[in-house]
Amino acid sequence: MKIVVISDTHTQHRKVKLPDADMIIHAGDISSRGLQHEVFDFYQWFGSLDYKYKIFIAGNHDFYFEKHSQATILKEIPDNLIYLNDSGVEIEGLKIWGSPIQPWFYDWAFNRHRGDAIKKHWNLIPRNTDILITHGPAYGVLDKTIRGMPVGCEELRKSIDTIKPKVFICGHIHEAYGVEEISETKFINASVLDEHYRLVNSPVLIEI
Repeated sequence: MKIVVISDTHTQHRKVKLPDADMIIHAGDISSRGLQHEVFDFYQWFGSLDYKYKIFIAGNHDFYFEKHSQATILKEIPDNLIYLNDSGVEIEGLKIWGSPIQPWFYDWAFNRHRGDAIKKHWNLIPRNTDILITHGPAYGVLDKTIRGMPVGCEELRKSIDTIKPKVFICGHIHEAYGVEEISETKFINASVLDEHYRLVNSPVLIEI
């Protein structure tokens, strides 16, 4: 299966040039301020894409998804979209889990304090997960800020090292865009915008 991966479009989604694939995954920050019109424009665009499977999670800018219940969101999104929030889906034998949570970052959405508060979210990830999607990166891999500081989640990294998913997908730290393979896992930071919110990075295309 060919999968195209993007993240952190921040309302610039219609400018992204996407390759052909079977599935598209968006790892959060679909909006700038989580406003309803931003979110609904994303729904329209994402739903219109010519992929068999379309999966997304929210990010720290996407307040709309934090303010509304999962039930409300699932009622309003197009039927051909899959929204994950500490939840999973199985597609053609691939077990996929998604979460918007990241370590506390100013006063943005889906913040959790490091340690036990955030660990309880990672404890929900099934041990047989093939593709793991979180908005924030894991500690020590594609998580360095422009100043070279690693800001990823330590507890998330421990969970990844234990579960060993085939693919881990994140965004959030725009300047850490890239792909790395460690042990049995392909780590992807799919932020298409750079730290100045310029659309400079290409979608990542993988095959499983």
